[in-house]
Amino acid sequence: MSALRLGKVLASLVVAGSLGAVVAPSAALIPAIPAGVSIEGISVGGLGTAAAKSRIESRLAQPIEVSYRGQAWSFPRSRFGGLELDSAVSAALAASAGARVPLAARIDDAAVAETIGQLARRLSSPAEDARLVGLDPTGTPLVAPGQTGISILSAAAERQLVRAVTHRTARVQLSFEVVQPRVTSADFGPVIVINRGANTLRLFHGRRLVRTLRVATGQARYPTPAGTFEIVTKQENPWWYPPPSPWAQGLSPVPPGPGNPLGTRWMGLSAPGVGIHGTPSDASIGYSLSHGCIRMHIPEAVWLFEHVQVGTPVVIV
Repeated sequence: MSALRLGKVLASLVVAGSLGAVVAPSAALIPAIPAGVSIEGISVGGLGTAAAKSRIESRLAQPIEVSYRGQAWSFPRSRFGGLELDSAVSAALAASAGARVPLAARIDDAAVAETIGQLARRLSSPAEDARLVGLDPTGTPLVAPGQTGISILSAAAERQLVRAVTHRTARVQLSFEVVQPRVTSADFGPVIVINRGANTLRLFHGRRLVRTLRVATGQARYPTPAGTFEIVTKQENPWWYPPPSPWAQGLSPVPPGPGNPLGTRWMGLSAPGVGIHGTPSDASIGYSLSHGCIRMHIPEAVWLFEHVQVGTPVVIV
């Protein structure tokens, strides 16, 4: 072989070798996280970017369990936000050997609030006030005791759930508080019991009798209705307006003052057109002579007015 041809062959081998060195894959060119580095306690030393992300995602794939009194609900972590994997892995690549890199989380506050809100509405129960349920055989009010309620502490639960996401824990225990009723049987307020046959009005506080008063109730043609009602309005020195009834046709309104058919106090009931009031017709007290209302001596109506309020139950038997 001539010297010229030999030189061309050698030159070709050198060029080919150089090109091979450029295009051939080499593990040394793939960046790896320094030895001993961990992200959120998970070892990623020696791993590349993709492998590190995969390892972290698999370790943190455990769902979050929210529990309450033996019940439990499981939610994927992704429901409440995401992990800042890219920035954590980048920090791990630039870290010194053995470094511990934190892993930040993005929290979806709306999803957290919605989830806890749904559970709170499902699990909470309102307190029930004591209530009047009827009369016993003696005509004394029967009062059902109040019941306590449960209120889930939503704000505390939301904080726990955010902490579970950011600290990679798996359990959230819902806490609650007991809600007491506003009214109990022990402090039940006034109850009025009216007996049409005896023409009496008895004022109770709960089951304790406070006072018995004589009244007038409705005549046979215009009877006082029986049932359980409540006081819906209270008026001092009321006007009297003719009701839409045949007996009142042609009558004019009467302003406050002497001779007003309602006296000086009116306690309107939830029974339409019926109320408890004073009357200037003292002679009617003790008889069934009204047009459906309950009449009282004016001073006694004033006294009763001061001892009841809107919402006071009135039982008419």
